Amino acid sequence: MKQTRCYKVCRLLFAAGLLAITLCGCTGDKLGNGQGTSVSVDDSTTQAEPKKGGSVVVGIQQDLDSLDPHMADAAGTSEVLFNIFEGLVKPDKDGNLIPAVASKYEISEDGMTYTFTLRDGITFHSGEPVTIDDVIYSVNRCAGKLEGQEAPLVSAYSVISQVNRLDDHTVELVLENGDTELIGYLTAAIIPKDYEKQKEAPVGTGPFRFVSYSPQHSFVMEAYDGYWQKGLPYLDKVEFRIVANTDSAMLELKGGSIDLYPYLTSDQARELSGQMEVLVGTSNLVQALFLNNAEKPFDDVRVRQALACLVNPQEIMDMVADGYGTEIGSNMFPAFGLYYLESTKDLYEPDVDRAKALLLEAGYPDGFDMTITVPSNYQFHVDTAQVIVEELKQANIRAKINLVEWGTWLSDVYRGKQYQSTVVGLDSDLAPKDLLDRYHSTARNNFVSFSDEEYDRVLEEAMASIDGAEKVEKYQRLQQILAENAASVYIQDPAKLVAIKKDLSGYEFYPVYVLDMAMIYYK
Repeated sequence: MKQTRCYKVCRLLFAAGLLAITLCGCTGDKLGNGQGTSVSVDDSTTQAEPKKGGSVVVGIQQDLDSLDPHMADAAGTSEVLFNIFEGLVKPDKDGNLIPAVASKYEISEDGMTYTFTLRDGITFHSGEPVTIDDVIYSVNRCAGKLEGQEAPLVSAYSVISQVNRLDDHTVELVLENGDTELIGYLTAAIIPKDYEKQKEAPVGTGPFRFVSYSPQHSFVMEAYDGYWQKGLPYLDKVEFRIVANTDSAMLELKGGSIDLYPYLTSDQARELSGQMEVLVGTSNLVQALFLNNAEKPFDDVRVRQALACLVNPQEIMDMVADGYGTEIGSNMFPAFGLYYLESTKDLYEPDVDRAKALLLEAGYPDGFDMTITVPSNYQFHVDTAQVIVEELKQANIRAKINLVEWGTWLSDVYRGKQYQSTVVGLDSDLAPKDLLDRYHSTARNNFVSFSDEEYDRVLEEAMASIDGAEKVEKYQRLQQILAENAASVYIQDPAKLVAIKKDLSGYEFYPVYVLDMAMIYYK
């Protein structure tokens, strides 16, 4: 992170020491406002005495795309449903994968077999006990093995060949080939086998239970008294309120009708100084100008490279976030430690002359017209796109911004690939391949339509390997290929600025995109 000073170093251990990822998050910082003052970060999250009870309203930027946890695509949906559902394992604030629905697990040295022991006494929000049959059903559903399913709902689960019941408390997953990273995906929700209303009234095992959902307005949940982790949650009730835009969010923050909002711009943080605490951390996202490689003129690598020479990440961070953020050069962010290849950010220095030469070579001496489609509910991405529009003018590239609603972005851009370019941020599960396998030519979520034979081969080799050093080498090669081919124009891992009422505490930054409301409490 630019201008930062303090890091909390965390470790995610995959099975039996076969694989380790170093995850970093920034806490205990101050947000400089460029005017000689600062917004203090609340350090009382680990000092104040938690008080049970109370309710809070959390502002969120987008509607939920599905209440069924296995059907949701949007990171913004996952950050809410994290409180309702749990997998066999779940992440903690330090990036460790800890047992959840399972009480313990073992992974064979060859990465071929995962064995999980069901937690004693764990129940669904209906009060019904969680059984091995529920676990088997949930895993098979994610793996696309139920009758009538055509494809996995979680692509990483396609490696699972068998789900075996060993006894009433133990389940075994047998893989087609060794995969030490699958544990990072086994956070996928365990749900009741015979329950058919997940889409309208979700039932999980998490610290909160579903109360109500009003599309485009709110998602409400309440504490689940039967939660297996005794003492949690602290709050009685949480409402996630869907805000139309950042202006309406600021009005509600100032008026006191929103208690927590984790998507501030630096200008908003300054405006709220003194009224609310502002916490500063990293988003752990890949923000980029994503390019549809199947659409002209971006089917030409030289055009994509030219854009990479025109877009200046540091200038964007300076203008949009007071210099905060971490410049990246490929589809991975620094939290992945030894897997992250920092040198990719140096491949394209701002260079207008080089950009013009590449455009001339590609047959666009006079530039071209293009459209950047941006979800209107994410002001940070809108602001980034506005800076990019000005930067592209240096080579006579005439870009216009097309603002769309979030649902339209999901259907037309992410799923339909009906776009030229877009500015968004991509999140990740706790597995390095999650940020890279979307670029495989056959990947369902390859919304940039990138295709490269070497990339496909190296990715398949990396995923098949259980050797830690070999995985590092191959994942770094994949980042290099994306950068060399300018699969998109990579910008930054943005800073995350969170507004929280002064009488609340317990907010934690996670290495994944979640809002853990179980830890929030009134002082």
